[in-house]
Amino acid sequence: MKIQLIAAAAVATVALAGCATTSPGYGNSGYNNNSYGNNGGNYNTNRCADCGIVTRINQVASGRSAPSATGAILGGIVGAVAGHEISDHTGGSKGNQNVAAAAGAVGGALAGNQIQKNVTSDTFDVTVRMDDGRTVVVNQRDLGGIRENTYVRVVNGRVVIR
Repeated sequence: MKIQLIAAAAVATVALAGCATTSPGYGNSGYNNNSYGNNGGNYNTNRCADCGIVTRINQVASGRSAPSATGAILGGIVGAVAGHEISDHTGGSKGNQNVAAAAGAVGGALAGNQIQKNVTSDTFDVTVRMDDGRTVVVNQRDLGGIRENTYVRVVNGRVVIR
């Protein structure tokens, strides 16, 4: 009987000793003690060296302008000449040269129009307050869903949503 009582007391002592841990977040009680579930007011406990909050977005005018169809016309001319020359040097017939010139003109017009849009479009200065306190300003063409107060990451000179 005494052995069973001693064994039960030993098991109870070991069990209670396991409850008296000093692991982080368990030994402290009360509010605002930076324990589990309360990170002291910081919005992100997992620090990211290239992450932060967008604080401002400014649109920057490119200052460049061109007549509306300039890119398409110039691209079409260059594409037609290139298509004709490529077909001529590869031994194509006169009909193939004309088809290649027409296809080159269409492709060149589309490419020229897109190039003109990229050159004359406005850009955005995105100001980011990094997690480590720095402020970074990145200039980019599109926002890709980024707005002020968005948590973002700066990667290769671009701001992307994290």
